[in-house]
This record gives sequence, C-alpha cells and structure tokens, in this order.
Amino acid sequence: MAEYGDEDGFMLPVDDGLFADTFSDDSVYKFIGQELKISQVFSANLGVAAPVWDAALHLCRYFEENSLNLKGKRIIELGAGTGIVGILAARLGADVTLTDLPFAVPQLQSNVSANMPSSGWPSVAPSVLPLSWGQDQHIFPMDWDLVLGADIVYLAETYPLLLDTLVHLCKDRAVVYLSSKMREEHGTPGFYGDTLPQRFHVKLEHRDPTQNINIYSATLRGKQ
Repeated sequence: MAEYGDEDGFMLPVDDGLFADTFSDDSVYKFIGQELKISQVFSANLGVAAPVWDAALHLCRYFEENSLNLKGKRIIELGAGTGIVGILAARLGADVTLTDLPFAVPQLQSNVSANMPSSGWPSVAPSVLPLSWGQDQHIFPMDWDLVLGADIVYLAETYPLLLDTLVHLCKDRAVVYLSSKMREEHGTPGFYGDTLPQRFHVKLEHRDPTQNINIYSATLRGKQ
C-alpha cells in the first residue's frame, strides 16, 4: 500500500519557495476490495490539503477492520483534502458530500472523477462543495448519518468553528468519526478532551501508539 511519507514536518511551509513549482503524485490505495487512485497536487495554494495524511488511511482501515456497513448512508466529510475517505465510502454505496475550503475543491473533484467505477457509482455520484467552518455550515442539511474528518484538528483557532459546524450537522443524530494525529503542540488532545465534550459524547474507538493516531466517535448531547 502506498503512503505519503514522514509526517514529522507537519506544517508544510508554503511561503519559502518549497512549492514554487506545482507537481503531483499519483498513488493507489486498496481498502475493502476497492482500488482508489488518488492524485496529490503539491503547490503553495493547496498546502496541507495536498497530501493523503496517515490519519485518513487509518480511518479507511478502521472501516475495513470493523466491517462498517456504509451502503445507503448519508455522509458528509469535512476538510476532505484529497477525498480518499469520502470516495471510499461512495464506492461502498454511501451518498457522500465532500467538503473543504474553496481552494481544495478542484483537487477533490478531480479525484472523484478519477475514481468513478466502470459500472457507475453504486448509489449516487459524490457531491463536492466548499464549506468554511463557522461561516456557511447553515446552508447544509442536518439529516446526515455520519460526519467524517481525518486530520482536521490541528489549528487551535479553528476549534470553536469546527465545533459549531459539527453541532449543526449532527442535530438529526449523526455519528461523528474523527481520525487525528495527536499533536500536543497544536492542542489536538485538548480538542478531544475539553472542546468536543462540551457538546458531544466522545468515545475513543481506536489508538495507534506507534503513529500517535486516535480515532474517536461522537454524538451530540441533548439540548443545553
């Protein structure tokens, strides 16, 4: 299985010329009998949205190992980046909406198009839409079955915005699955230990101590 390299240098520098030239890397991943061809477009514009992060691969593997039935589920993915998690769900029969900031939408759409099965999508083609947390989540419906996110908890100033977005999307009893590299320096443990529990029941579903990646599920608490 191909994987994006070492994550030690997590905060990709986007202003020192590293991505002065745009380049892409195409990788193939296999989960649950599905072969996914994912293009990663490295550029100053995309920054951290470009790679397939290990936390996304862990979430895909979690679905595989726990035999989650995603067929017919209404799923929205936040901060989808390359879209690998949502695309896998769509290939398994889910009705998926992939979201990220506007600059990441073209990469998402390209990967969705590249992964349409030869027989067509088993449910419906995934939707790709821009979503800025804390700003326009209210234009999205609330009747999701699952809300997914992989390595989206890394900037402390966005945590209240992410919480507000999750609360809106989960008002009709959606279950959240978030996979994260637990970066102390970015306050990731605090989000799961303090911020998210303010409005959600939070459960640690899986931990990989070697890569320091946790997967959590969460459900919205009753009205407060």
